[in-house]
This record gives sequence, structure tokens and C-alpha cells, in this order.
Amino acid sequence: MASTLALFLTSAGTGLLAGGASCAAVQGGLLAGAVTRRTPATVPAPVPALAGARRSPGGAARDRRPTPTADTFAEPKPLVPVGAFLVGKLASHTLLGALLGVFGDALQPSPRARAVMLIAAGILMVLFALDLFGVKAVARLVPRPPASFGRLLRRSARTDSVVTPALIGLATVLVPCGVTLSVELIAITSGSPLAGAAVMAGFVLGTAPLFAVLGYLFRRTSRALSARLAVVTGVVVLAVAAWTVVSGVQAGGWATFDLSSPPAAAAGESQGANQAAAGGDKKQVTSGPVRMDASSQQIVTLTVTDFYVPTKFTAQAGVPTTLVLRGKDSGGCARAFTIPELGVQEIVKRDGDTKIDLGARKPGTLRFSCAMGMQTGTIDFRKA
Repeated sequence: MASTLALFLTSAGTGLLAGGASCAAVQGGLLAGAVTRRTPATVPAPVPALAGARRSPGGAARDRRPTPTADTFAEPKPLVPVGAFLVGKLASHTLLGALLGVFGDALQPSPRARAVMLIAAGILMVLFALDLFGVKAVARLVPRPPASFGRLLRRSARTDSVVTPALIGLATVLVPCGVTLSVELIAITSGSPLAGAAVMAGFVLGTAPLFAVLGYLFRRTSRALSARLAVVTGVVVLAVAAWTVVSGVQAGGWATFDLSSPPAAAAGESQGANQAAAGGDKKQVTSGPVRMDASSQQIVTLTVTDFYVPTKFTAQAGVPTTLVLRGKDSGGCARAFTIPELGVQEIVKRDGDTKIDLGARKPGTLRFSCAMGMQTGTIDFRKA
């Protein structure tokens, strides 16, 4: 249950910091269509004649009040259709997350296939951002809802029922943004309907504040201000696109950025000072992130909480090696551990050890990361 809560909070943070702008770029048109309707809600009752009203020559009282016009009709509260839109979106995405969790084992892509999808999502977000800036060259490259779907929305927009924006919110699941695709991968990796639903629900709730603000502004502001909002959103989407591409590169094991922790020493280096001067006997290293056990098996231990500790190891090449993933109240994306080069994908136990046989590695760098490419690290294998 704690891991499900951690996935929920992680996805909510992703939605708040990155998903809102990205999804607004893709689904902003649907949001605008759902909330920018001005339809008379009720027609005011006739105004009763006043005691002192002026009478017409025929004797009928003539009311001095102005005749009600379309401008005096009541308008629904601005946030009511926005709220209905968000409720519909939450319902459809939560259901999708549960389904992705159920079929996670069958649908789970390889680490590098996932990385390619992330990079493609980042490139797609760049196109959306350029489209927001008004670059005509990319207009044909940006995916858009079918024309029939647009006509249906326009017909729906002529009614004042809150059911309409709710249905449009439900339909947003068919028009995902790049960050949504990434979070859907986390839901798949979770392998649980409850965890998958928590991932998608947390993400939608994280995007809700920005969608609520945009919906209110779409309903209240002028077209000129809406255009300025589009430019600001485009800048944010470009930043999110860069973050997504970097995450994809790291998730694919092609590069690793910002490794700040010092490397854990290799077992061979730790043993060097323990070599006996005569007879060549060695004292086995039995503790530390990199150690040798009694059978001369090299053990590399990575502690997994919400992060990886440490993120850099130096190990001995040419020695049978086992990587131990030591879960300590692990949660979030860090639980979805991958080694892209080897095609390894493991869900780390919340508390306990998960072992991966790496074999006898040749000299070189082996990269690992979480499924989203946000938590990364390396094992540098060197000759003794």
C-alpha cells in the first residue's frame, strides 16, 4: 500500500511540474471548447406592474423597467464546466491506469523501446510548442483530433449542460500528451490495477490546478490574452520536452547525466592492501557496496529507497558478479529498475533483496536507471 501511495505522489508531482503544461498544449483546444459556451440558462419571469406605474391610454399599466435581453440572462459559474471537464478526465484516466496495470506483464516494452517512446514523446512536444508559437511549417505534423470529433464538440458546445464538458473530459484519454504517455508506461510497469489507477489518478490531479486556471482564463479573457497564454505555455512545453528527451536518453542507457555521488570502491581495490606478502592468500571483503563473498563472487549492492544509493560503483572486471537491489521502503519510479543494455527489468521489493546475475563483465561502463530515466547510475568495470 505504501508503494502505491508513493507512485500516486510521484505521479502527482510529475503532473504538477510537467504534465499540466504538456497536456494543456495538446488538450487545450478541448478544454476551451468545453468551457467557452455562453448560453441562456433561464428566462426571467415577467416583471409585475408597479403601483405607481404610468398607464397607457388604454388603461394598462406600462412598466418602466427595461425589457430583458440576451445580455441579462444568467450565465453558469465559470468553474462549473471546468470542474466537470476535470472530473471526466480523472474518471477515464483512472480506469485506463487500472487496465494498464492489469495487462502490465503482457504489454511491458523493453527498456530501450520505452526510451525510444520517451524521446519520440519529447520530439512531439517540441512540435506542439512550435505550433503554439504559430510556426506554420509544423502545422501538418502536429497530431490533431479527427474532424468528425471536432464537429461533435462544436455541436455539443451549443448546449449548457455540465454533462457536455464532462464527456469532453472523458474523451481526453484518446488525445494523450507526451508526459501522459510516459506516465502510462509507469502504470504498465506497476503490474497492479490498484497501483496503475493510482499512477494515472495522481497524474491527472497534479495537472488539475493548471487546467483549472486555464479553463477559467479561457472563459473570462479576451482572445489577445489567450494568445499570450499560448506563447507562455509553449515555452514551458519546450522545457518539458528537453526534460523528456534527456530522460529518454538516460532510460535507454545511451548516456548518464548529473551523477553526484562518489563511486563505491571496487572489491579488488579494497582487497589490494590485504594481499599476503607470501603465499598470495587474500582476506575476503564481506561488507560494503562492492565486496567479494567466500566463493569469490563479486557482490554489488544498490540501496533503493525513493532514490538509488550510491549512483556510481567501481567494480572488478572478469569476475562473476551479482547485483543486489536492496529495497528499503522503496517507492516511486526507483522501484522500476532497468539495465537497458541487458534488457533487464525488475520491480524492486519494497523491503528485501532482488538479485540480478551480471556474469563476468568485460571492462566498461554498465548503466542502470528507473523506467522513466529520472533515477540513474553506473557500474564501471575495470581490470584488477
